[in-house]
Amino acid sequence: MREIAIEDGRSAFGADAANYDSARPEYPAQVYAILRERCGLKAGTQAFEIGPGTGLATRRLLEAGAAVTAIEPDMRLVTKLRENAGDPPLRIVNATFETAALQQGAFDLGVSATAFHWMDQQAALAKVATLLKPGGWWAAWWNVFGDPERDDPFHDATAHLFQASASPSYSPLFKHPFALRSEGRIADLQSAGSFEEIGFDLMHWTLVLTAGQTRALYASFSNVTTLPENERIELLDGIQNIAAAAFKDRVERQMCTPLYTARRR
Repeated sequence: MREIAIEDGRSAFGADAANYDSARPEYPAQVYAILRERCGLKAGTQAFEIGPGTGLATRRLLEAGAAVTAIEPDMRLVTKLRENAGDPPLRIVNATFETAALQQGAFDLGVSATAFHWMDQQAALAKVATLLKPGGWWAAWWNVFGDPERDDPFHDATAHLFQASASPSYSPLFKHPFALRSEGRIADLQSAGSFEEIGFDLMHWTLVLTAGQTRALYASFSNVTTLPENERIELLDGIQNIAAAAFKDRVERQMCTPLYTARRR
């Protein structure tokens, strides 16, 4: 099975930043409600974001009035992120999180949206803790394309197309195992030794797509973008054909969004 390494994954999304930006679905509003009510997100919050990509979550943080430092290693995504951010106070650090020079103890909130699986958990959480003020909050969440608690006919109809590839967040044997392994993610936070009030929330929802939108979404996945061009086109053609013919141009993906929060001691 072809495994996508962390180093490759960090550059997997920038080749078509415009498609990545337009194809990925928004996160549920409940995520930002929890950030406000539990984690203190408000006007003036000093926040950092790991792996913002083109700014899907960044825009919501800025709309809430936060001053955001975004750490993004792919310059192609940085260009799109800067374009999307507009005028609000956004500082962009073009570096990996591991190498980014950030002021310790300077932040009220740290977040990562569908990106933290590309990190070494122990090392990354240790650095997260050094950046947060005492009492500051950490939040990580993912949009998971597949919900183990509900039938997902489109996933079942297309799973055979992905048998040859896997990434830290996806395996053909599971539906996004990393983000949904709550015991493991909570254990990571506990083992860091710097966090308390660890919380876990799971949101269930449905994403409805046309065949064209389905193709565009799958074209943004790391285990698709890293394929050779001919294999990538063949796979996307197969996905679009199944969506158009077998699902009559209306695909329902059963989604869930796990959110992990923790307070810096």
